[in-house]
Amino acid sequence: MSELEYPSVVGVAPGNGYSHVVTGTGQWVAISGQVALDANGQFVGRDDPSAQAEQVFANLARCLTAADATFENVVKLTYFVTDITHLPEIRVVRDKYIPGPKPASSAVQVASLFSPLALIEIEAFAIV
Repeated sequence: MSELEYPSVVGVAPGNGYSHVVTGTGQWVAISGQVALDANGQFVGRDDPSAQAEQVFANLARCLTAADATFENVVKLTYFVTDITHLPEIRVVRDKYIPGPKPASSAVQVASLFSPLALIEIEAFAIV
């Protein structure tokens, strides 16, 4: 299992709920963007960003498990959202899954995702 480090960066304002830099050694794991689809391919949480975030993070957890990893191994999350104002609700869910140091993160508002029902897509990179 890798040990991740979160070095402080001089001259850069502190991140709001994320780390600017995360380092570690080990096997690199890339997880494709996850959306709020359940195991049967049905959308969860229509028009509900909190419910969708819960499903997305549950899906990410399952993908991490398949790679013998946990959220403690995640070094980077990229959020694609159809409405950037959903970020506070997404962060509440994220904090349930990642209570400790936060990975490096980027958030991008997009015009749409692959389905009009999808409000959120999150991809992850981990080191195990």
